Amino acid sequence: MTLGAPDDRLRRAAAVVFVDDLDAPVCTDEDAHHLLEVLRLDTGADVAASDGRGRFRPCRLAPAEPRRRKGRPVAAILVPSGDVVDDRPVAPPGTEPATVAFALVKGDRTEWAVQKLTELGVDRLVPLLTARTVVRLDPDGAARRAERLRRVAREAAAQARRTTLPEVAVPTPLDRYLAGGTPDGLPPPAPGAVALAEPGGTPLGPATRCVVVGPEGGWTVDELALVDRRVGLGRLVLRAETAAVVAGVLLTHAR
Repeated sequence: MTLGAPDDRLRRAAAVVFVDDLDAPVCTDEDAHHLLEVLRLDTGADVAASDGRGRFRPCRLAPAEPRRRKGRPVAAILVPSGDVVDDRPVAPPGTEPATVAFALVKGDRTEWAVQKLTELGVDRLVPLLTARTVVRLDPDGAARRAERLRRVAREAAAQARRTTLPEVAVPTPLDRYLAGGTPDGLPPPAPGAVALAEPGGTPLGPATRCVVVGPEGGWTVDELALVDRRVGLGRLVLRAETAAVVAGVLLTHAR
Protein backbone atom coordinates (compact mmCIF):
# COMPACT_ATOMS: atom_id res chain seq x y z
CA MET A 1 0.00 0.00 0.00
CA THR A 2 1.39 3.38 -0.94
CA LEU A 3 2.47 5.63 1.88
CA GLY A 4 3.40 9.30 2.23
CA ALA A 5 1.73 12.68 1.88
CA PRO A 6 -1.31 13.21 -0.35
CA ASP A 7 -0.80 14.20 -3.99
CA ASP A 8 0.27 17.87 -4.21
CA ARG A 9 -2.89 18.69 -6.13
CA LEU A 10 -4.95 17.38 -3.24
CA ARG A 11 -2.94 19.28 -0.65
CA ARG A 12 -3.18 22.52 -2.62
CA ALA A 13 -6.93 22.24 -3.16
CA ALA A 14 -9.11 24.43 -0.98
CA ALA A 15 -11.43 21.47 -0.43
CA VAL A 16 -12.19 17.92 -1.51
CA VAL A 17 -15.71 16.83 -2.46
CA PHE A 18 -17.08 13.45 -3.51
CA VAL A 19 -19.04 13.16 -6.74
CA ASP A 20 -20.69 10.41 -8.76
CA ASP A 21 -19.13 11.26 -12.14
CA LEU A 22 -15.66 12.74 -12.58
CA ASP A 23 -16.45 13.69 -16.18
CA ALA A 24 -19.40 15.82 -15.04
CA PRO A 25 -18.76 16.57 -11.36
CA VAL A 26 -21.83 17.79 -9.47
CA CYS A 27 -21.79 18.79 -5.79
CA THR A 28 -24.39 17.57 -3.36
CA ASP A 29 -26.42 20.26 -1.60
CA GLU A 30 -24.44 19.59 1.58
CA ASP A 31 -21.10 19.98 -0.18
CA ALA A 32 -22.28 23.14 -1.94
CA HIS A 33 -23.27 24.60 1.41
CA HIS A 34 -19.88 23.70 2.86
CA LEU A 35 -17.95 25.24 -0.04
CA LEU A 36 -19.95 28.44 -0.30
CA GLU A 37 -21.35 29.10 3.16
CA VAL A 38 -18.85 27.50 5.53
CA LEU A 39 -15.53 27.84 3.69
CA ARG A 40 -16.83 30.88 1.76
CA LEU A 41 -14.74 30.02 -1.29
CA ASP A 42 -14.61 32.48 -4.15
CA THR A 43 -15.02 31.86 -7.85
CA GLY A 44 -11.93 30.16 -9.27
CA ALA A 45 -11.00 28.33 -6.07
CA ASP A 46 -9.26 24.98 -6.58
CA VAL A 47 -11.46 22.06 -5.53
CA ALA A 48 -10.60 18.38 -5.95
CA ALA A 49 -13.52 16.16 -6.95
CA SER A 50 -13.10 12.49 -6.00
CA ASP A 51 -15.14 9.43 -6.89
CA GLY A 52 -14.47 7.92 -3.44
CA ARG A 53 -12.74 4.94 -5.07
CA GLY A 54 -9.26 6.38 -5.30
CA ARG A 55 -9.49 8.72 -8.29
CA PHE A 56 -9.81 12.49 -8.31
CA ARG A 57 -9.94 15.39 -10.74
CA PRO A 58 -8.74 18.97 -10.19
CA CYS A 59 -11.61 21.44 -10.65
CA ARG A 60 -12.33 25.12 -10.23
CA LEU A 61 -15.34 26.63 -8.57
CA ALA A 62 -17.32 28.43 -11.27
CA PRO A 63 -19.64 31.43 -10.83
CA ALA A 64 -22.99 30.33 -9.49
CA GLU A 65 -26.09 32.23 -8.48
CA PRO A 66 -27.71 32.58 -6.10
CA ARG A 67 -24.93 32.52 -3.48
CA ARG A 68 -24.90 33.34 0.22
CA ARG A 69 -28.48 34.54 0.36
CA LYS A 70 -30.72 33.48 3.18
CA GLY A 71 -33.84 31.66 2.12
CA ARG A 72 -32.47 30.92 -1.36
CA PRO A 73 -31.02 27.67 -2.69
CA VAL A 74 -27.24 27.44 -2.81
CA ALA A 75 -25.54 26.18 -5.95
CA ALA A 76 -21.92 25.25 -6.61
CA ILE A 77 -20.64 24.42 -10.09
CA LEU A 78 -17.36 22.56 -10.58
CA VAL A 79 -15.47 22.92 -13.86
CA PRO A 80 -12.71 20.36 -14.50
CA SER A 81 -9.29 22.02 -14.73
CA GLY A 82 -7.16 18.91 -15.18
CA ASP A 83 -7.23 15.23 -16.07
CA VAL A 84 -8.44 12.42 -13.83
CA VAL A 85 -5.68 11.25 -11.48
CA ASP A 86 -5.54 7.65 -10.29
CA ASP A 87 -4.58 7.91 -6.63
CA ARG A 88 -5.64 4.40 -5.69
CA PRO A 89 -3.31 2.74 -3.18
CA VAL A 90 -1.45 -0.32 -4.41
CA ALA A 91 -1.53 -3.48 -2.32
CA PRO A 92 -0.32 -7.01 -3.12
CA PRO A 93 -3.02 -9.26 -4.63
CA GLY A 94 -5.09 -11.02 -1.99
CA THR A 95 -4.29 -8.51 0.75
CA GLU A 96 -7.13 -8.27 3.25
CA PRO A 97 -8.46 -4.73 3.83
CA ALA A 98 -7.51 -3.06 7.09
CA THR A 99 -10.64 -3.49 9.22
CA VAL A 100 -11.60 -2.32 12.69
CA ALA A 101 -14.76 -3.91 14.08
CA PHE A 102 -15.71 -2.15 17.29
CA ALA A 103 -18.60 -2.16 19.73
CA LEU A 104 -20.95 0.81 19.60
CA VAL A 105 -20.47 3.20 22.49
CA LYS A 106 -22.71 5.85 24.04
CA GLY A 107 -23.20 9.41 22.88
CA ASP A 108 -21.08 10.79 20.07
CA ARG A 109 -18.03 8.67 20.89
CA THR A 110 -18.77 6.20 18.07
CA GLU A 111 -18.82 9.10 15.60
CA TRP A 112 -15.50 10.32 16.99
CA ALA A 113 -13.99 6.85 16.46
CA VAL A 114 -15.32 6.69 12.88
CA GLN A 115 -13.88 10.13 12.16
CA LYS A 116 -10.42 9.23 13.44
CA LEU A 117 -10.34 5.79 11.82
CA THR A 118 -11.23 7.39 8.49
CA GLU A 119 -8.45 9.96 8.89
CA LEU A 120 -6.01 7.12 9.57
CA GLY A 121 -6.91 5.35 6.31
CA VAL A 122 -8.67 2.26 7.68
CA ASP A 123 -10.53 0.49 4.85
CA ARG A 124 -13.53 -1.02 6.64
CA LEU A 125 -15.37 0.03 9.78
CA VAL A 126 -17.80 -2.41 11.34
CA PRO A 127 -19.86 -1.19 14.31
CA LEU A 128 -20.69 -4.18 16.50
CA LEU A 129 -23.56 -5.15 18.76
CA THR A 130 -22.20 -7.29 21.60
CA ALA A 131 -23.62 -8.84 24.74
CA ARG A 132 -22.51 -5.85 26.84
CA THR A 133 -23.08 -3.09 24.30
CA VAL A 134 -25.08 -0.37 26.03
CA VAL A 135 -26.54 0.95 22.75
CA ARG A 136 -29.46 -1.15 21.49
CA LEU A 137 -30.85 -0.80 17.96
CA ASP A 138 -33.69 -2.33 16.00
CA PRO A 139 -33.12 -2.89 12.23
CA ASP A 140 -34.43 0.57 11.32
CA GLY A 141 -32.32 2.20 13.99
CA ALA A 142 -29.24 0.30 12.81
CA ALA A 143 -29.79 1.49 9.22
CA ARG A 144 -30.17 5.11 10.36
CA ARG A 145 -27.04 4.87 12.49
CA ALA A 146 -25.07 3.48 9.55
CA GLU A 147 -26.16 6.38 7.33
CA ARG A 148 -25.11 8.88 9.97
CA LEU A 149 -21.71 7.21 10.41
CA ARG A 150 -21.17 7.18 6.63
CA ARG A 151 -21.77 10.93 6.53
CA VAL A 152 -19.21 11.36 9.32
CA ALA A 153 -16.72 9.22 7.39
CA ARG A 154 -17.33 11.19 4.19
CA GLU A 155 -16.65 14.50 5.93
CA ALA A 156 -13.54 13.12 7.63
CA ALA A 157 -12.22 11.71 4.33
CA ALA A 158 -12.62 15.09 2.63
CA GLN A 159 -10.80 16.85 5.48
CA ALA A 160 -7.97 14.30 5.36
CA ARG A 161 -7.64 14.62 1.55
CA ARG A 162 -8.47 10.93 1.30
CA THR A 163 -9.75 9.75 -2.09
CA THR A 164 -11.05 6.35 -0.99
CA LEU A 165 -14.11 6.32 1.21
CA PRO A 166 -14.08 3.62 3.88
CA GLU A 167 -16.81 1.02 3.86
CA VAL A 168 -19.00 1.57 6.93
CA ALA A 169 -21.25 -1.33 7.80
CA VAL A 170 -24.66 -1.47 9.41
CA PRO A 171 -24.23 -2.26 13.12
CA THR A 172 -24.09 -6.05 13.31
CA PRO A 173 -24.02 -8.64 16.10
CA LEU A 174 -20.51 -9.94 16.64
CA ASP A 175 -21.31 -13.60 16.02
CA ARG A 176 -23.16 -12.81 12.78
CA TYR A 177 -20.31 -10.67 11.46
CA LEU A 178 -17.67 -13.30 12.13
CA ALA A 179 -19.79 -16.09 10.65
CA GLY A 180 -21.28 -14.46 7.57
CA GLY A 181 -20.55 -10.76 7.33
CA THR A 182 -22.88 -7.80 7.73
CA PRO A 183 -26.48 -7.45 6.52
CA ASP A 184 -25.41 -4.86 3.94
CA GLY A 185 -22.88 -7.12 2.30
CA LEU A 186 -19.48 -6.65 3.92
CA PRO A 187 -17.84 -10.08 4.11
CA PRO A 188 -16.52 -11.59 7.31
CA PRO A 189 -12.79 -11.34 7.98
CA ALA A 190 -10.61 -14.21 6.86
CA PRO A 191 -10.12 -16.56 9.85
CA GLY A 192 -6.34 -16.14 9.85
CA ALA A 193 -6.52 -12.36 9.58
CA VAL A 194 -8.72 -11.53 12.57
CA ALA A 195 -7.66 -10.97 16.17
CA LEU A 196 -9.61 -9.91 19.21
CA ALA A 197 -8.28 -7.00 21.28
CA GLU A 198 -7.70 -8.19 24.83
CA PRO A 199 -5.24 -7.21 27.58
CA GLY A 200 -2.28 -9.56 27.60
CA GLY A 201 -2.57 -10.36 23.90
CA THR A 202 0.43 -10.60 21.60
CA PRO A 203 1.69 -7.66 19.51
CA LEU A 204 -0.13 -7.09 16.25
CA GLY A 205 1.67 -8.86 13.41
CA PRO A 206 1.48 -8.36 9.63
CA ALA A 207 -0.98 -11.24 9.21
CA THR A 208 -3.62 -9.47 11.29
CA ARG A 209 -5.84 -7.34 9.05
CA CYS A 210 -8.96 -7.12 11.27
CA VAL A 211 -8.99 -6.17 14.94
CA VAL A 212 -12.19 -6.68 16.93
CA VAL A 213 -12.62 -4.24 19.83
CA GLY A 214 -15.10 -4.83 22.63
CA PRO A 215 -17.48 -2.63 24.64
CA GLU A 216 -16.97 -0.75 27.89
CA GLY A 217 -17.90 -3.82 29.91
CA GLY A 218 -15.54 -6.14 28.06
CA TRP A 219 -16.15 -9.45 26.36
CA THR A 220 -18.21 -12.33 27.69
CA VAL A 221 -16.78 -15.84 27.89
CA ASP A 222 -18.86 -16.88 24.88
CA GLU A 223 -17.58 -13.94 22.81
CA LEU A 224 -13.98 -14.67 23.72
CA ALA A 225 -14.49 -18.17 22.34
CA LEU A 226 -15.42 -16.82 18.89
CA VAL A 227 -11.88 -15.68 18.02
CA ASP A 228 -8.76 -17.69 18.78
CA ARG A 229 -6.15 -14.98 18.35
CA ARG A 230 -5.62 -12.16 20.85
CA VAL A 231 -3.85 -8.87 20.24
CA GLY A 232 -2.72 -6.41 22.90
CA LEU A 233 -3.13 -2.64 22.50
CA GLY A 234 -0.79 -1.60 25.28
CA ARG A 235 -0.40 -2.19 29.00
CA LEU A 236 -3.07 0.32 30.12
CA VAL A 237 -6.84 -0.04 30.06
CA LEU A 238 -8.27 2.07 27.23
CA ARG A 239 -11.73 3.44 26.66
CA ALA A 240 -13.55 1.46 23.99
CA GLU A 241 -13.37 4.21 21.35
CA THR A 242 -9.70 4.87 22.13
CA ALA A 243 -8.94 1.18 21.73
CA ALA A 244 -10.61 1.23 18.30
CA VAL A 245 -8.41 4.12 17.18
CA VAL A 246 -5.25 2.46 18.55
CA ALA A 247 -6.16 -0.66 16.58
CA GLY A 248 -6.48 1.51 13.47
CA VAL A 249 -3.07 3.09 14.08
CA LEU A 250 -1.43 -0.31 14.44
CA LEU A 251 -3.13 -1.74 11.34
CA THR A 252 -2.26 1.18 9.09
CA HIS A 253 1.28 1.37 10.44
CA ALA A 254 1.82 -2.36 9.80
CA ARG A 255 0.70 -1.92 6.21
